[in-house]
Amino acid sequence: MNNQNNSLGLNSSSLTPPKPTFVYLLVSYLLVFPFFRFFFRGRTIGKEKVPKFGSLVVVANHGSHLDPPLIGHALGRPVSFMAKAELFRIPLLGQIIRMCGAYPVKRGASDREAIRTATSRLNQGWAIGVFLDGTRQEDGRCNKPLAGASLLAARSGSYLLPVAIINSHRALGIRSIFPRLVPIHLRIGNPIPPPTSRKKFELENKTEQLKRSINSMLDQGIIS
Repeated sequence: MNNQNNSLGLNSSSLTPPKPTFVYLLVSYLLVFPFFRFFFRGRTIGKEKVPKFGSLVVVANHGSHLDPPLIGHALGRPVSFMAKAELFRIPLLGQIIRMCGAYPVKRGASDREAIRTATSRLNQGWAIGVFLDGTRQEDGRCNKPLAGASLLAARSGSYLLPVAIINSHRALGIRSIFPRLVPIHLRIGNPIPPPTSRKKFELENKTEQLKRSINSMLDQGIIS
């Protein structure tokens, strides 16, 4: 494990992240990269803050369907997001998203089942992507954060990595059909230690810390 990860004290040096599949690399660099870099003039700041080893809960604001692939590309290590189980039954699409690290959650499944599935992934060394509000927000900010990310971190001993996605809600917002070619930039914050327990006030405090961190990076605006 490198010095950065030792200094962070991540949960286990033996948790080596899964290697990206060929399909993951193909989608990331031949599809996501040109759209992000050239169509949306994409930039990422703080990539050096992403731990290379150990499980990780990547926590972001959510303004657009563009967010999961952008995060998966920008962080430099595979990021696994949950997706509706129905998507995995679609020929070709199901295979692609599975190879890109997505994992299925059945419609109507309990929060406990989703948490167990995500925790299992973390215990395998994955980086798990979580949107702090759970659903897309019209203004692209963190408004009503949920404690799911903090609970995952507490259960698995994983660090939390705040990520601010700037302008994706303007590029393809909730009411949009066609994308607008505005700049989309990502800011990556410092890793945050997991909660010391699963007590409600601990989870709420950590969730509020994540909200402040992400919204603060959003307030800095486009990278100059």
